[in-house]
Amino acid sequence: MMSHAVRTRPSADRLPREEQLAWLLATVAVDPVEVEPAVAEMIGNRIIDNAAVAAASVARHPAVVARAQAVAHPPAPGAVGAPVVGLDPGRRFSPEWAAWANGVAVRELDFHDTFLAAEYSHPGDNIPPVLAVAQHLRRSGRDLVRGVATAYEVQVDLATGMCLHEHKIDHIAHLGVSAAAGIGTTLGLAPDVVFHAIGQALHTTTTTRQSRKGEISSWKAFAPAFAGKAAIEAVDRAMRGETSPTPIYEGEDGVIAWLLSGPDHVYQVPLPEPGEPKRAILQTYTKEHSAEYQSQALIDLARRMAPRVGDTARVASIVIHTSHHTHTVIGTGANDPQKSDPRASRETLDHSITYVFAVALQDRTWHHVRSYAPDRASRPDTVALWHRITTVEDPEWTRRYHATDPAERAFGGRVVVTLDDGTVIEDEIAVADAHPLGARPFARPQYVEKFRTLAAGVIEDDEQDRFLQAVDELPDLPAGELHRLTFTVPADRLGDGPQTSRGIF
Repeated sequence: MMSHAVRTRPSADRLPREEQLAWLLATVAVDPVEVEPAVAEMIGNRIIDNAAVAAASVARHPAVVARAQAVAHPPAPGAVGAPVVGLDPGRRFSPEWAAWANGVAVRELDFHDTFLAAEYSHPGDNIPPVLAVAQHLRRSGRDLVRGVATAYEVQVDLATGMCLHEHKIDHIAHLGVSAAAGIGTTLGLAPDVVFHAIGQALHTTTTTRQSRKGEISSWKAFAPAFAGKAAIEAVDRAMRGETSPTPIYEGEDGVIAWLLSGPDHVYQVPLPEPGEPKRAILQTYTKEHSAEYQSQALIDLARRMAPRVGDTARVASIVIHTSHHTHTVIGTGANDPQKSDPRASRETLDHSITYVFAVALQDRTWHHVRSYAPDRASRPDTVALWHRITTVEDPEWTRRYHATDPAERAFGGRVVVTLDDGTVIEDEIAVADAHPLGARPFARPQYVEKFRTLAAGVIEDDEQDRFLQAVDELPDLPAGELHRLTFTVPADRLGDGPQTSRGIF
C-alpha cells in the first residue's frame, strides 16, 4: 500500500489531474489485477449476508416503499434491467431504481457488514448498485467480483484516511465514490470516465449527519441507497462525456477546504500500488446482532455477564468504559435525550447502547424484531435498568479503536456493574464474538446459517437452496446469469398494500 497526501490546493496551482485523489482512485478502479481467492470467497459471503438481512426486512415499510418506487420505473425499451429482491427475477427494472430498492432492503435493519477506522462505514452497501448495473448490462460473475473488490477497497481506504463524522458529514460521501469506482471496474471503463463519475458522485452525496442524530428516522435506511443510485447516475453521465467539479477534493472551494478539516490540513489516504491485489474486504466484519456495530461486542459481553449479575432489579448502576466514538455516538456522551426514551424509534434505540445493553442483560439474547418491540422497550423494569446505565470515554479504548494493528484494534469496552449491596461485577471484551479475531469468527457456514435463520418463513426452502448454489458458482457465472443472485418471496409475504401506491410515480 502507498499513502497519498491530500490537501487543498489554490486554483492558481492548476493541480495536475494525475495528482488528484479522484484520479488516483480511478487508477485503482482500472487496474487489471486479478482478485485473490480469499477475497472472492468473502465477496460471496457478503452477498449472502446482504440477502439475509434483505429477506428479514423485505416486508418492512421502508423496503416496501422503495420497492414500490422501483416498480414504477421499468427499464428503457430494449434494455435488460435489473431485478428487485423479493420479486420474480424475470421482472426487471431500471438499474438505478433496482439498486435503490435493494439498497434500502439491505440497510433497513442495520444488520450487515461494517468497517470502522477514522470514518465508519457499511461497505456491503456497495453491492446493490454494482450488482444492479452488472445485471442490467449482462456482465459475468468475474466482472462482478472485480467490481465489488474495487468498491470495498476504495471505501475502506477512504474511511481509513478521512474522517467525515467529526465535521458532521454523513459517511455516504465515501460510499458514492466507492460505488462509482466499483461500477467502473465492473464495466471496464477508461480512467477519465471513472474519474468524472467519482467527482460527480462525491459532489451529489455529501450530506449532513443529522440522519444519525437525535430522533433517527427511516431515512437512515434510504441514505446509502441514495448514494448507490446517485453513483449509477453519475457513471451514466460520465460515460456520455459529462465532466465533474475538479479538483473535487483539493479545490479551493472543494470538500476538504469547506466541509472537512480545511485548507491547512493534510489527509493521508492509503491506496494499493499498481498491480497490488485489492484485499480491503478482508479487513471488514459483519454483524451477528441487528444493532449499531459498537453494540456488537457489548451485547456479547452482556450475555456473558448476565448469570453473574442475576436479578437486574438489584443493579444500582452500570458504567460502560469505552471509546470516544462509542461514548459520543451511541452512548450518553451523545447528549441525545431520545436515546433514553422508551417511545423512541427503532432506529434511535438501535443507536442507544444503554438500551441495547439493558435488554441484552435481561434477555441474555438479541433479536432483530423482539428486542425493539414497543412493549419490550417500555417495560418498566427495563426502563429502570436502562436509566441506570451510563457511558464514559476511556483513553485506552479510544486508542485501541484507532489502532492500526488489527490485533490491537478493538470496538468493545469494560463494564462495571454495582449491585445494591455494593458488590461490583466487572468484565471486558475487545471485539465481538463474530469478529475475525473473536470467539466465534464468521466464515461461510455462519453466513449461510444467518441467511437460513433470517429467510425462514420468508423465502421458500428450495428458493434458498437455489440462491446459495448461485453464490457458490459466483466467480464462474457466465455473462447474463447474474439475475440468479437474487431471491423471490411469495406475494403474501412482501407486505405490499394500497398505502404504498400513494406517491408521484
